[in-house]
Amino acid sequence: MDTTLTRPAEAPQMRGFSREAVEALSRAKGEPDWALEARLAAWEIYDNTPLPTQRDEAWRRTSLRALKLDDVRPFGATRGLARSLDEIPAAVRAGLEEGGEGGRDLRASFEASGTTPRAGLLLQHNSSVLYHTLNEDVAAQGVIFTGLDEAVRDHPELVQRYFMTGAVPPTHDKFAALHGAFWSGGTFIYVPRNCAVELPLQSRVYADADAPAVFAHTLIVAEEGAEVVFIDEFVSPTGEGQGFSDGAVEIYTGQGAQVRYFSVQDWGRHVYHFNTQRVVAERDSTTRSLSILLGSKLTKSNVESALDGPGATSEMLGIYFGDGTQHFDQHTLQDHLKPNTTSDLLFKGVLRDRARQVFAGLIRVEPGAQKTDAYQANRNLLLSDKARVDSMPKLEIGANDVRCTHGATMGQVDRDQLFYLSSRGLERSEAERLIVEGFLDEIIQRIPLEEVRDRLHAAIQQKMGLPAREGDEG
Repeated sequence: MDTTLTRPAEAPQMRGFSREAVEALSRAKGEPDWALEARLAAWEIYDNTPLPTQRDEAWRRTSLRALKLDDVRPFGATRGLARSLDEIPAAVRAGLEEGGEGGRDLRASFEASGTTPRAGLLLQHNSSVLYHTLNEDVAAQGVIFTGLDEAVRDHPELVQRYFMTGAVPPTHDKFAALHGAFWSGGTFIYVPRNCAVELPLQSRVYADADAPAVFAHTLIVAEEGAEVVFIDEFVSPTGEGQGFSDGAVEIYTGQGAQVRYFSVQDWGRHVYHFNTQRVVAERDSTTRSLSILLGSKLTKSNVESALDGPGATSEMLGIYFGDGTQHFDQHTLQDHLKPNTTSDLLFKGVLRDRARQVFAGLIRVEPGAQKTDAYQANRNLLLSDKARVDSMPKLEIGANDVRCTHGATMGQVDRDQLFYLSSRGLERSEAERLIVEGFLDEIIQRIPLEEVRDRLHAAIQQKMGLPAREGDEG
């Protein structure tokens, strides 16, 4: 097996997706033969799969007529690593401090500097990883935390084993296939058996307003008894043209392992965003995920858990806040493959102006998956008469000894609550802010990094047309 990488070539400028573009991307990265072969196999699936239309059940409420795939630049030039955060553009590192992540006494260094503790940090600008650090003690335990391009070079056996093989294969749908052909950058995390990473790992992908397409891929492998917390951020300003993002998140939670995954998507309002996140959970494992959806023009996402071992547990949380004409379409799947598994899903969202949310959630219990315990809830708060929610929770039960419940609610701000707060001297806008934050707070407080919580509070302020409170970060 050839695992040698050549010196990356300069990326050619091109538009639209083609087999030639796949080959040019792989050549520019200097990839080994097996990586190119995987890309070309995914391209064949993409090329032979029709673009979804509103005649397809999963796309009935989401139109792609305005999406111009021929105008997309599939990738751009790469850059080298920076030696410190000071060398990185201010917008990319906003709100972050170096804080000694690479030092041996990590917690003490953070307490001394007053920064938020993390075990490692990875920053990606467009398709290039610019900065990467990991605590020495954590690395000494065999933990791998690096860019996916680097992982292809340095850990090919692990990448080949897990990358788009079981969690999100290219056959998942047309956009997963496109991702498999053009993925670029992203994060690879490997936590060996019985290793616990006490502090969070964090990654941020920042794209310029006129950036080429972003195809970031997150791959997390936690072996038996391992523990890890990871925060994944995706940020860009709003541009005037059409932006495009097509991502994938694969999480493998081994026997008895514990994984907490937090995703924050705040793309500019010109971005079409497609993403599939899937957990493969083995026996007696626990996976907790939180998806925060704030940005983009249009988002079509899949959030899925495959409970593939007895005793596996998955908690799936979601927050979304849409304003203007934003369109969010989220499909969730709690797939119970083995007996004695548990899943709990709660997605809560706020919509104002003409924003629209589509939620389609499915609890699926395979034949033989007895003693399944599954719950699904979608709660929506509407701040405008013209905001719209389509919520469709579903059950597909193939076993006869299960407990599965689901429900959905939607409604406007309670007038009695507004009256009470107004009687205490608050203006209506401030009263609504308190109600919205209270509605979302039970989920926000589960985010382990204070800086992420602060940015979420600031985003809520901005979406409600209010000035940021003192202490919030923009």
